[in-house]
Amino acid sequence: MANVAVIGAQWGDEGKGKIVDWLAERADMVVRFQGGHNAGHTLVVGGTVYKLSLLPSGIVRGTPSIVGNGVVLDPWALKAEIERLREQGVSVTPDTLMIAETCTLILPFHRDLDGLREDASGAGKIGTTRRGIGPAYEDKVGRRAIRVCDLAHLDDLEAQLDRLTAHHDALRAGFGEPPVDRARLIAELREIADFVLPYAEPVWRMLAQAKATGKRILFEGAQGVLLDIDHGTYPFVTSSNTIAGTAAGGSGMGPGAVGFVLGIAKAYTTRVGSGPFPTELENETGERLGVRGHEFGTVTGRKRRCGWFDSVLVRQAAAVGGITGIALTKIDVLDGFEEVAICTGYRLGDQVLDYFPPHAADQAKVEPVYETMPGWSESTAGARSWAELPAQAIKYIRRIEELIQCPVTLVSTSPERDDTILVRDPFAD
Repeated sequence: MANVAVIGAQWGDEGKGKIVDWLAERADMVVRFQGGHNAGHTLVVGGTVYKLSLLPSGIVRGTPSIVGNGVVLDPWALKAEIERLREQGVSVTPDTLMIAETCTLILPFHRDLDGLREDASGAGKIGTTRRGIGPAYEDKVGRRAIRVCDLAHLDDLEAQLDRLTAHHDALRAGFGEPPVDRARLIAELREIADFVLPYAEPVWRMLAQAKATGKRILFEGAQGVLLDIDHGTYPFVTSSNTIAGTAAGGSGMGPGAVGFVLGIAKAYTTRVGSGPFPTELENETGERLGVRGHEFGTVTGRKRRCGWFDSVLVRQAAAVGGITGIALTKIDVLDGFEEVAICTGYRLGDQVLDYFPPHAADQAKVEPVYETMPGWSESTAGARSWAELPAQAIKYIRRIEELIQCPVTLVSTSPERDDTILVRDPFAD
C-alpha cells in the first residue's frame, strides 16, 4: 500500500481539508510538513464544520497526527486551536498529536514584523496573512530561530537571544518600533512551554518505525504549488516550498517514502490576496462563482478572487509538484452555467505561450486564450458515481485531464466528505 502526499495544485483554498479528511480515515498517520497557521482547512463531518489552521486534518478523526519539522509553529495559536476543537468535542492529546522537537517557533515579534512590512508596502503588498510565517522562516534559515526543543532549555537561551534580537531590533528601529522586550518574551515562553512540550517528540523516529511496519502515511501540504517560494508566482508566494518533494525534508523521511501525490484543484480558479491571475473574472460571472462557491478565506475571511479553470497553470503545477493524479473539487459550483470556459494558453504580444512566464512584467501582460464548452443544467451536487453526473460535466472533466496531462482520480461534489467519486484509489498504488 502506498503512502500519499496531498498538495494544492492552484493558489491554495482548493478543498484539501475535505480530501485529507476523506483519506485520513484510511491512513494510519497524517503529517503536516510545511507552512504554518496561515493555512486554512475546512472540514464538514456529520454536519459539523471544523476550521483548522495548524493541526493536521486527521486530528478530527482521531488519526495519529504529526506536525513535522518543516512547519513553523505559533505556540499560542496552537493552544487556541486545540482549545477550540475541544469545545467541539474533539479530543487532542499527546496520543493523537505529536510535534517535531525541531519545529521553528513563530514569536510575537515575527507577527509584528509581518504587519509592519505589509503596511509599509503600499500598492506593493504581498498579501500575507500577517501571522509571522515569513519572518519565522527567515530566522530559521538565518540560524537564529528558537525551536520547540528550546522550550525545555529556556535558561540556556542567552546567546541565541543575542543573535535573534540583534537582527530584529535593527529591523524594528527602521520602522520606529522599540526593541524586543526580552524579559517579557522569556516570561511568555515559560508560560506556554508547559502546554506545548507534552506534544514534542522525535517524530522522525516515529515515522521511521511506521515505515518499517508498513503503516500508511498521509502527508498533508498547505497552500498550493502556485504559492511555492521557487515555483510560484513570485514574489506573491508563501515562504516555504509547497511541492510534494518537501514532504521528505519537512517530515524527516526520505524521498522514497512519499508515494502517490494527489494534487487538489477546483473546477474553476480562485486566489486570495495580491498577485497575477490571468483568468480572473471581475464581472457578474466571477461574482456568481464566488457566491455559489462561498469563496472566503478560512483563515482571514478575505473574499477570494474567482475565474475560469486555468489548465496551463495546473499542468505546470502538476509537472513541478510531482503530481500523480488530480482531485477535482467544487464541480457543483458550475451547475447551471450555459457555457463554461477553460484557459488553454496565454497570448503575450504576438506569441501564444503554453506556460506561465516567470517575470512579473510578462505575467501582468498575458491574456488568456479560452476554449468554451456547453455547460449543464442538471445538478452534480452530492453525486457519488460517474452515472450520477451529467454527460456534459463528464466531458468537461475529461477535457481538463487532456489539457493538464494528468488523470483525475477523485471528484468532489459537495463539502460533505462522502460526496466523492473515487476513480483511482491513491493508497492502492
